[in-house]
Parts: sequence; structure tokens; C-alpha cells
Amino acid sequence: MTSPIETEGADSSVALDKSTAPKTEAADGQAVTGRSPGQLMWARFKRDRTGVISAVVVLAFFVISALAPVISWLYGKDPYTLYPSQEGYENILDDFSMPVGTFGGVSGDFWFGVEPNLGRDVFTMLLYGVRTSLYMALVVTTLMVITGVIIGMVSGYFGGKVDYWLSRITDFFLAFPQQLFFIAFMPVVVAMFVSPKDETPTYLRAVAIILVMWFLGWMGLARLVRSSVLSLREREFVEAAKVSGASRWRIVRKEILPNIVTPILVQGTYMLPSSILTIAFLSYVGVGFVEPTPDWGRMFAIGAEVYEQNPSFMFFPGVAMVTFILAFNLLGDSVRDAFDPKTGR
Repeated sequence: MTSPIETEGADSSVALDKSTAPKTEAADGQAVTGRSPGQLMWARFKRDRTGVISAVVVLAFFVISALAPVISWLYGKDPYTLYPSQEGYENILDDFSMPVGTFGGVSGDFWFGVEPNLGRDVFTMLLYGVRTSLYMALVVTTLMVITGVIIGMVSGYFGGKVDYWLSRITDFFLAFPQQLFFIAFMPVVVAMFVSPKDETPTYLRAVAIILVMWFLGWMGLARLVRSSVLSLREREFVEAAKVSGASRWRIVRKEILPNIVTPILVQGTYMLPSSILTIAFLSYVGVGFVEPTPDWGRMFAIGAEVYEQNPSFMFFPGVAMVTFILAFNLLGDSVRDAFDPKTGR
């Protein structure tokens, strides 16, 4: 089905074909080319300076984290080496194992200083910590969005007993206290695959975190999608598709799904930074990543132990996390406004 699309310089809407953009005659006789909804959204988004800057910041975080091994190689240090034991760096920690120098030992050799007690490089710890958190959160968010969309669409479109039972299952999972469940269930998941006498591999911890967060993270989006589908399934264009003989799969894919892309995308932009905070929280309380895996949450846990002697250790990871979370939330607002200009700020 086609829908009216705005055109610049024209007094009326024109119907767009999927493959070609039609031209209309403007008042001055010049041809005017219609634009697709995606083009209109992109044009509105580019006019939002806050959104563009936020997108650049978010993209920079992903690029830098992806290039962490390259940056570390060029920088000449890594997040695992105990530099006080290396030749030429014996004096970077004082007698109390605190960094020598100003602001946590910041210098030309150590751009963000050194870690108290062990003397590891803070800059590369942060690079790899951001890499761990971002890509873990990306996997978790993708799984939660896919699960939430499928369950929400099935529940909302079919209704009846299907909607009843899926809604009850969703309510059941929403009843779990998430953070307490994370703390209690993470060791159980790990113990299912590794003997208590053995060291838990990092990849297994990563899989356990993904499974637990996925298990308890899809319900909010499922309820949002369900409510959107319920409001759309009785609309005229859906009824017209049914009358024309379209299959259920085609109606869901062609008529309903395109109309709920906006809330899904916006909700996804809020879920990803929330997932990052949850991953950091798990490592902070000791049930996520452990030594020697670099992680944002572990850096905060170390900083909490030494903040009285060396408060500067938490400065760089704190600034990085606040910057990323703020930029991603602002990006979500900008994407929402670009898709639906009626909600513009």
C-alpha cells in the first residue's frame, strides 16, 4: 500500500513509488522531486545539531573500542603488564603503592596515569574496558530487541489466548527483582559449566552475563510493541490488506512492522546504555568480569577501594561513561524527533 508523502515546494502530497521518486510541477513551473520517509527523517536529523554531535561521539566510542589493539600497539603499552616490574619504570609507584606524580601519575609515558597497587596503564585499561562493555551491551541489546519484538507482535496481533498467556509470562518475568537476580544467578550459571576448583574462562563469564541479561531484559520492549500492535491491527489499512487476501505474515511484515519501527528504534537506543550500566554493575559487585579482564565496572571497583588515597583513578573512566551515556540518550531523543516531528523539542 502507498501513503501520502510530503514534497518540498508543492501544495499537496504525492504518492511515492518504492523504486522511483515521482516529480510534480511546482507553482513556478519547476519540477519537484518527492522524498521517501527515510529521506525526510534523515533531513530532519541532520538539522538537529545535538543529534549529529551525539551520533559522532557514539560512533567515535565504537571506532576507538574496535581499534583498541591497534591503538595499544601504537601507544606501546597494554592493560595487563605490571609496569613497576619492567625496566625503566621501577619508580612509578611510591612506598605506599600509589602513583608517583600529579593526577595519578599522568605523564608522557602514561597518558591517563597508572593504576594504584599494581601499576598497570590506565589508558589501555580504559580502551579495553570500553571495548568489553560496548560490544557485550550491543549483543545483549540486539537479543533483547529481537525477542521483545517477536513476542510483542505475536501477542498483540493474534490476541485471545495467545495474548493472555504471553502477557502472563511477561508479567511473571517482570516480577523478578533484576539486580538481586543478577547477583544471585550469575554464580549459578557459571557453576553449571565450571567446577569450583577450576578458573572460570572469560568467554564463559561473558556468555553467562549475556544469558542472564537477555533472560530478564526483553519484557519492557515486548509490552511496548504489544500495545502498538493492538492499536494498529484494527486500522483501515490493515483491514484493507486482509480483504485483499494478504497473508498474516505479509500483513505483519508490510503493514504493521514499518509503523512500529520508531518506538522500537528509540527504545533500543535507551536499552543499550542501560545494558552498559548493568554490565558495569555486575563487575563492580564481583559477579561479572574479574582479573585480569579490563572492564569499566572493575575500574570503578578498584577506584572505590583507593579513592581516599588516589581519587584521580576514577576520573577518566567516570568521564568516559558519563559522556557515552549522555550522548546515547541524546541520540535517542534526536532519532525520535526525526521520525516523528510532532514530538520535537
